[in-house]
Amino acid sequence: MSTQFRRTQIAAAIGTFTLALGAAPAFGAAFALQETSGSALGNAFAGGAASAEDATTLWSNPAGMSRLDSMQVAGVVHLITPSIRFRNDGSAAAAFQPLGSGGGDAGGINVVPNFYFSMPINNRVSIGIGVNSPFGLVTEYDDDFIGRFQGIKSEVKTINVNPAISWRVADNFAVGVGVDWQRVDAEFTSAVNYSAGLAQAAQQAAAAGQIPAAAVPSILAAVPGLTAKSRVKADDSAWGWNVGFLWDLTPQTRLGAHYRSSIKYNATGDVSFDLPTLPALPPQLAPVVGLLANAINSARLNNGGIRSDIEVPDIANVSVFSRLDDRWDVMGDVQYTRWSVLKDLTFKRTSGSVLASTPENFDDVWRVSVGANYRYNDTWMFRGGLAWDQTPVNTADRTPRLPDNDRFWVSLGAQYRINKSLKADAGFTYIFVNQPDINQTAGSATANGLLKGTYDSNVVIVSGQLTYSF
Repeated sequence: MSTQFRRTQIAAAIGTFTLALGAAPAFGAAFALQETSGSALGNAFAGGAASAEDATTLWSNPAGMSRLDSMQVAGVVHLITPSIRFRNDGSAAAAFQPLGSGGGDAGGINVVPNFYFSMPINNRVSIGIGVNSPFGLVTEYDDDFIGRFQGIKSEVKTINVNPAISWRVADNFAVGVGVDWQRVDAEFTSAVNYSAGLAQAAQQAAAAGQIPAAAVPSILAAVPGLTAKSRVKADDSAWGWNVGFLWDLTPQTRLGAHYRSSIKYNATGDVSFDLPTLPALPPQLAPVVGLLANAINSARLNNGGIRSDIEVPDIANVSVFSRLDDRWDVMGDVQYTRWSVLKDLTFKRTSGSVLASTPENFDDVWRVSVGANYRYNDTWMFRGGLAWDQTPVNTADRTPRLPDNDRFWVSLGAQYRINKSLKADAGFTYIFVNQPDINQTAGSATANGLLKGTYDSNVVIVSGQLTYSF
């Protein structure tokens, strides 16, 4: 068997072999994190732009700082525990690979902290700063997951630093503005069907007359079940802004509105591959398979720098808060998120060639919430809230990295005033996620298989907050 053929010709022959990075971000619905306040969690974040109860208002509406008559510090910790389990219903194995498993529970325990500081300068002006994580998600399946060629681990972490100022323009009207410095760190891993790449390269090389056609069946029989693993890591920081107003309609009722701009990232990082070890091969096959493997490695599976342009959406809220009497408060919120800015997630090598591109085609979405507070006495207050949270993910483009669907929130909370300066809040939320269906190949069914089935998902959130007034 002749092995005198050009590596560049084989590299061209395997140009249609695509990598299954399938990197949907891990950014709520989709990958937005509503969890920005421990006190507001108990109300399902209803009335967020109008409640202005403590320093956490800095995120939901900086104009609310005008209602805080003393310096405040608030520290918050959220434990977010999603459960994400895939139920197979007609999936198909990738070529030369076993089908695999359901992947286990792709959720886990995630800790999200927040910190806020607010200080009045005089009876008209207040300043503050908030640090939180407005976007993020982690999903991670077992390595033998049916959809491993579409995604194994997806992790996105953000940090947002938000200095802001509020100005009480009139006794019943205040405005607030802020700037946002935001950083994102992302990591995506997936398996790569190395056997399918070798098979395709062998068949195309034979069709081009570069190797004998009679050698192809022997090559295909010798290399089943080979997988590589890809890892993409990228990060960036960028700037945004936000503005809000708070209007006291009556002494008991106020209306708030808040807008937070989109933020555009030009993330850079690198891609790396863990390549498989070739099996022991007959002497007549080993040189040929070795050259095919080297061509694949150099053409598609080479480590190097990458970049990606990512935009996270702008968000607008309108909220109302009303104190009915000495015992009861009621509140509501409508939120609009312009997720349609995210059409796809594309990673390019620094040379400009596309490493992987996943269509997202997110839709713009609404979130509606209502809540109530009950003051039992001067020490204890109890909270409750409900929310409907629409997903931007459409069924056709749903991936295992973000198997999201519409959600319904049920929230409870309590506040205990320890003394005149210190109060503690605790909140609990259970999120029912409508069962999302998935029918996804992520490009090539031959290379990646078909992931077809349904997800059973829910989310449990527990939050704690301490607020100290000086």
